[in-house]
Amino acid sequence: MNPKALIAEFIGTFALIFIGISSIATNHITKIGTLSPVDLVAIALAHGFTIAVMVSATAAISGGHLNPAVTFGVLLTRKIDGKNAVGYIISQCLGGIFAASMVKLAIPLQALQAVGMGTPSLGKNITPLMGLVMEFIMTFFLVFVVFGTAIDKRAPKMGGLFIGLTVALDILAGGAITGAAMNPARYLGPALIAGRLQDFWLYWIGPLAGGAVAALLYHYQLEEKSSHST
Repeated sequence: MNPKALIAEFIGTFALIFIGISSIATNHITKIGTLSPVDLVAIALAHGFTIAVMVSATAAISGGHLNPAVTFGVLLTRKIDGKNAVGYIISQCLGGIFAASMVKLAIPLQALQAVGMGTPSLGKNITPLMGLVMEFIMTFFLVFVVFGTAIDKRAPKMGGLFIGLTVALDILAGGAITGAAMNPARYLGPALIAGRLQDFWLYWIGPLAGGAVAALLYHYQLEEKSSHST
């Protein structure tokens, strides 16, 4: 197990959750009221920019997964072994939990409580099934882009940018539906700190399943044979 990779995954995931929660809380502080389309764009860009820079910063060290759903897909396609995959996922989840804890030292508690610690949650009139489908599809897109722009040896060396853009467009599409987690660690950190774990299963099964299908589809149908791992 590579300790440098684990540190990179921790820091990258920490950044995503810290900036994600902070952007949602800052929106509340600067504009009291319901979420407007402009607010959603700002939050989407905050998440997307963070993923873009952190994937780019950690790609050479750990591959820049920063998401248990990505790591799970990479594991299923045998591009990482089980021991390292478990280490990655633990580091990602710890990064998310620590980020949610540190946000409480940087942002007024009243604002954090008002936005539920930035925990992804189902929107009004959204059923768990709707949420599950949305998380599945959004994470499918995300992991598909990860494989197409960062893992495939034919890919241009700009994976971080396109992965960040995918996160942003997914939030624009699903932010009001599920909070657009696409990432179990993005949900776990703030949900655990805020005590909002009622939809825990949805935010793990949806992203893991969507990531798995995208990874297997890309690996077996689109990736060149010469780039397969043994």
